[in-house]
This record gives sequence, C-alpha cells and structure tokens, in this order.
Amino acid sequence: MKEYGIVDSGDALKLGIGAMTAARWKDFADTMVKAGVYPAHLDVSKAYTLQFVNKGHGMNLKRGN
Repeated sequence: MKEYGIVDSGDALKLGIGAMTAARWKDFADTMVKAGVYPAHLDVSKAYTLQFVNKGHGMNLKRGN
C-alpha cells in the first residue's frame, strides 16, 4: 500500500492516516450526481462524521519525525 501511495498521499500527508475532509466528500458526491448515481438533493454531510479522523495518526512514523 505504501508503494502505491494508498496510505501516505493526499490529505493523509498533512492530516494523518484515514484523513477525510468535507470538501473531498462534496467533490465525490458532485461527481456521483453528475454520473446519475446520487440524486441532486442528497445531503451527503449526513453520510459521514469527521469526529474520529484527521488526528495525525501515523505522522510520528514519517522519516524526519
């Protein structure tokens, strides 16, 4: 997973492993609406919580820390 940048890329570089943001969720939802998968009126903010993420998990394992 590290070789392909699955764990340590994107938002995880600053926010830690498992990072999520409301902006990423909105972008995903907008893409799905355009593809006809989700209805335009769907409130995607009810599908997730940021309560348990973005805590910097794994940041202490990076080189140089």
